[in-house]
Amino acid sequence: MSDWLQYAERGRAIKWPYPIRYDVENEVSTDVLVVGGGIAGCFAAITAAKKGLKVALLEKGATIRSGSAGSGIDNFSVITPLSKLSPEELIANSVAATDGYTNAIIYYIAAREGYDTLLELEKMGGKVRDSEGIFKGAPFRDEKTGFCFCGDVEAKTTLQVWGATFKPALYKECKRLGVAIYDRTQATSLLTERGKQGARVVGATGLNIRTGEFTVFKAKATILCLSCPQRIWQFSAELAGLNTGKPHTNIGNGHAMAWRAGAALAHMERSGSSIRSGVGYPFPANSTATHPSWGACPLVDATGKPVTFHGGTRSTPDMEADLVGRIMKGEYKLPLYGDLPSLPEVVRKALFGPMGRVGHEGKSEIPVVATYTQAGFDPSKDMLQSYIMLGGEMAGGGRIGRAGISNMRTFGEESPVGGVLIDWDMKTNLEGLYAAGDQLFLAVAAHAASATGRYAGRKAAEFAIKAAEPRVNRKQIEAEKARVYAPIKRKDGIDWKELNNALCRVMQNYCGDLKSDELLNIGLLWLKDLEENEAPRASAWDPHKLGRTIDVLDLITCSQIIIHACLARKASSKFLNFQRLDYPEVDPPEWLKCIALRLEDSKVKSELMPIDFWGPLAENYEAHNKDYQGWYRSKR
Repeated sequence: MSDWLQYAERGRAIKWPYPIRYDVENEVSTDVLVVGGGIAGCFAAITAAKKGLKVALLEKGATIRSGSAGSGIDNFSVITPLSKLSPEELIANSVAATDGYTNAIIYYIAAREGYDTLLELEKMGGKVRDSEGIFKGAPFRDEKTGFCFCGDVEAKTTLQVWGATFKPALYKECKRLGVAIYDRTQATSLLTERGKQGARVVGATGLNIRTGEFTVFKAKATILCLSCPQRIWQFSAELAGLNTGKPHTNIGNGHAMAWRAGAALAHMERSGSSIRSGVGYPFPANSTATHPSWGACPLVDATGKPVTFHGGTRSTPDMEADLVGRIMKGEYKLPLYGDLPSLPEVVRKALFGPMGRVGHEGKSEIPVVATYTQAGFDPSKDMLQSYIMLGGEMAGGGRIGRAGISNMRTFGEESPVGGVLIDWDMKTNLEGLYAAGDQLFLAVAAHAASATGRYAGRKAAEFAIKAAEPRVNRKQIEAEKARVYAPIKRKDGIDWKELNNALCRVMQNYCGDLKSDELLNIGLLWLKDLEENEAPRASAWDPHKLGRTIDVLDLITCSQIIIHACLARKASSKFLNFQRLDYPEVDPPEWLKCIALRLEDSKVKSELMPIDFWGPLAENYEAHNKDYQGWYRSKR
């Protein structure tokens, strides 16, 4: 019996506060359906609606603040008229930094259209420049435009933005344009013509996680804008809560839905190594230097000795071994501190405070800036302790830190990982299905999510204008309803948290740091056992727990995809953080490939693609966007 039900029956907790309507089925018909209301989803919906189409947006949380950028972002990578690099140069740097393992399609689109996207966002009410002159005279501020740059201020390719203003502005614009928003509705499956895997996508199904109502969404075009899976290797709900680097609603539902429909996914074998997820601190921006937001803040050790880096700047990966090794040798004494008082006032304000980067990055506005300020922290007088090597830092992705337990890995919590494979139209291999944002393979950051969401909305709208009316398959809908509602029919079963813990143990044991065919195949057997013998015992007593249970079922699917991808790669890889015991050679030329996986007739199919399968960037972009009039084209 669930804890909630026990408390409710004993009169120690309020009963479920919403009417439960498991027997209600709704139907929504639209031209374009956007699944996921984060920054990519909102831009996709807005762009499609501006084409005069009927648009519906499906969101598990509350669109006004949902998604990875919901509570804020502190920077936006963009080519502006002031930038010193061209889009081609910017992408070339990215390709070189990742050994070729990147998604050049989305980053080139972001480079070409990011400035247009940002200016459009500004017109909606998002704050992208220092219009009040708070940082007037600062070396990082352009006095003519009011733009404030961060990172490489000479290249001028990254803007400091006030990202906490973005989602409310996008939400307001969606409402203004008449986008039908379905909040608190969790997408559970994609619908296909004739109910056939690999056929045209004609909509999706959704579960209201407050009332339990089931909705069938019929659409001419569908855009997946969900996020990456979390809680694959690490989960400690009783000790740390749903402590992840991104919102706990980001669970990989889109990956699982796309997979079951027959869409191809790429680079799913990549994972990270970190102690942050599940056991670390709620958000790293409170720890100075372990997060890019603190890039301009100098470090000192416990004796006040300035910390220097032998391996390069503090934003580059080679500083990790350098600094950690020197701490281990006793060159620096823990703990380390961010020396905010030593900074010029204008730089200090740009870092910490209501107008600073830390105040707008992720979850930092309340738990960091507001809480610390209320406690009496004064950045002009006080230093801020860093958690480097104290058990709460991030590791990987160019950030200082060390993994705690090698097999406790991460997937979507931190660095770019695998996702849906798309072409130059943001189209998947399935007709009628598009994708954007973190749903895409090797995607990260709000600038790419914004630009690709806007771009996918344009392309999906063009398809929907010419597409035939969608026809859903009733048998497919009934089968999905039976799957979704099965847990509520069980009174004494296992809780979703038990199932999630079991999943993590399987992945830790058989798909950890060190991999081999034998280990991975054993892992698949265990996942099959969970799917066939344990998942059918999962029970849920209210719509909220039903949604949580469906999340874990999708996590099992995502874990199976990850192991299949690991089996397909017969070589180790540095950038992919991928080590095979039975194939120890690191990045041999013949394995500098993109591995794409998909289901066909319920069988896993894999394809090796050139790592640069996107082809010539400028030529392909131009070929697919002949009618697009952006500032960069007019400049050329």
